[in-house]
Amino acid sequence: MKQVVQGLNQKAPELVEVPVPRVRPGHVLVASRASVISAGTERMLVSFGRAGWLEKVRSQPEKVRQVLTKMRTDGFAPTLRAVNAKLAQALPLGYSSAGVVLEVGEGVTHLRVGDRVVSNGPHAEVVCVPARLCARVPVDAADLPDEEAAFTVIAAIGLQGLRLAAPTLGETFAVFGLGLIGLLTVQLLRAHGCEVIGLDFDADRLALAASWGATTVDLSVVADPVGAVAVATAGRGVDGALLTASTASSEPVHQAAQMCRKRGRIVLVGVTGLALQRADFYEKELTFQVSCSYGPGRYDPAYEQQGHDYPVGHVRWTEQRNFEAVLGLLADRRLDVRPLISERVPFGRAGDAYARLLEARQAIGLVLTYEARQSGSVTRQERVIPAAGGPGRARLSDAPRVGFLGAGQFASQTLIPAFRAAGACLEMVASATGLSGALAGRQHGFARVASDERLVLEDPSIDVVVVATRHDSHARLVAAALRAGKAVFVEKPLSIDAAGLSEVEAALAEVQTQPLLGIGFNRRFAPHVAKAAGLLRGLPGPRTMVMTVNAGELPPDHWLVDPAVGGGRLVGEGCHFVDLLRFLADSPLEAVAAYPLADGGRGGSFTLQLAFQNGSTGTVHYLAHGHRGFPKERLEVFVGGRILQLDNFRVLRGWGFPGFSRLGGWGQDKGHQAGVAAFLRAWRGDGAAPIPVAEVLEVARACLAARDGLGAPGDATRGMG
Repeated sequence: MKQVVQGLNQKAPELVEVPVPRVRPGHVLVASRASVISAGTERMLVSFGRAGWLEKVRSQPEKVRQVLTKMRTDGFAPTLRAVNAKLAQALPLGYSSAGVVLEVGEGVTHLRVGDRVVSNGPHAEVVCVPARLCARVPVDAADLPDEEAAFTVIAAIGLQGLRLAAPTLGETFAVFGLGLIGLLTVQLLRAHGCEVIGLDFDADRLALAASWGATTVDLSVVADPVGAVAVATAGRGVDGALLTASTASSEPVHQAAQMCRKRGRIVLVGVTGLALQRADFYEKELTFQVSCSYGPGRYDPAYEQQGHDYPVGHVRWTEQRNFEAVLGLLADRRLDVRPLISERVPFGRAGDAYARLLEARQAIGLVLTYEARQSGSVTRQERVIPAAGGPGRARLSDAPRVGFLGAGQFASQTLIPAFRAAGACLEMVASATGLSGALAGRQHGFARVASDERLVLEDPSIDVVVVATRHDSHARLVAAALRAGKAVFVEKPLSIDAAGLSEVEAALAEVQTQPLLGIGFNRRFAPHVAKAAGLLRGLPGPRTMVMTVNAGELPPDHWLVDPAVGGGRLVGEGCHFVDLLRFLADSPLEAVAAYPLADGGRGGSFTLQLAFQNGSTGTVHYLAHGHRGFPKERLEVFVGGRILQLDNFRVLRGWGFPGFSRLGGWGQDKGHQAGVAAFLRAWRGDGAAPIPVAEVLEVARACLAARDGLGAPGDATRGMG
């Protein structure tokens, strides 16, 4: 199937060939019939792609500051690679569509195959969307065309703005910006029994608003819009204002405040500057609120991804119920989107629609139409396709065929290039959505792209499976790959809970031949760490090690913070540093204790105390409340009158080591490529596994014990085995 994407460095969107996505629990698979191009949001993304370097820099000064900070801490080369990788990303376009359900995921009970639905799915022939981001088109609205139903999600953005403004019958509201959402908002306000004053620079849009009963103010002609609104309201001012414009200027907020009566309400639905003037709000006691997308539930993983609805008695209007309300208005024509359709374009000519979007600023509602697809299950062949441009490397006699599970940012930017550089034959990459896998396949030269992990696991031609999916799936996929007779390389952590670790251990025990299991503990393979290990080798006495990690803050709803998804920061990231100190101690762990640290609510700060059998000790300070200008990682090792200090994997310094005082480098190297190369050498039979399986399991047990006993060191030492 095909999907529309926009590269951040591309001049225009493109249609890419991707496998049909796999339906996931709590989701539905929908065959698209129509989708609406969001003139504001999508024009902005396409324009950014067209812009040159200087224009991009000017438009995002905060990003420039982040780049300069990263350059100071990590060096020029790693920063340049990160920036280029970011700009090489391709984003899916679109978020308002209508179609027919093809498959229903586990746990979805309110939708069935064959239902007509609207959703926030992107511009693609088939989309997989959370069931809570879908709404069924009412059975009694059979005569509602798909192209009109496809406006539902965009209209829900305006509706949520109204919910926050709480209009009442007879009130007067100003609407700033009569683009697609603004014009829909005018109709919604009229349906609420409100008087509306629409403000815009475009005569055609003003005329359309006037046809629905709005009073209009042409900003290209009227020099004093505040005065014009005062005249239109007999001096009372408006009861509220909805800002649906897209501009960097703060003038719409200032003007809206001047137009409002005392205790008026202003709701920002679009994008404006926010240089607020206190006097505007103080003297009138105005309220100002920013509306979030389609309504309550947006960006809440528990609602959208896990399907937990909000009780209607407590949250009357969720995003899904807003969709249903819009569908009701469309069905009985109280909301009429037919005048908003500027053009209908077949999906295969989507490029023409985007060209007109940029060239014809008056375009409001561009609708993409799709060929009808028969209901029924998606075939296996639709979930695996040849990669565009692949394969990029002829197979050498000793090159393993590698299948990747997961094609996210880290896999695409770091792991896949490392395997390719080490001589692997990139056979297949699978991602649940299909899109990220297709883009990675094209970029790196895979032979095939899939959207179902089973196609990789069951393929007899694949020798090595790389697990680079979300943390909560690692243990399950590692066990499945081992049982399928594959060598496995898993990005850390091995497991986020004891049950998963037991499953991996059981799979290891079931495999007849000695299995090869590698893990992404790359830091022990970094050149500076290798040098440090060489300097420490053979020195008498225990080693005292201190690892300081300036990890930075994560939002409380970040997936890594969730123990059930990312394992929490101790298991999800702390395992890196437990392994590093285990490697440098050159001795098995004997005990581990974890202590939470007060970090002002930044989330995830802790200290680990590690004890090793040879008397060495280690301390890991993992801190979320530091400053991003400080280097991220610093290691200090004290032993026998000597000291080593490793600063952010860029400089290693030594005191008391004859003939050694400093090792620098051209940039930061955390050992990813060296670790992968060592793993593939082991696969070829050139040496043992770079990290013994016993050590991999030891570190996994230690991290789980530490997390589960966080703050209770007596409990944290149990279960080390």
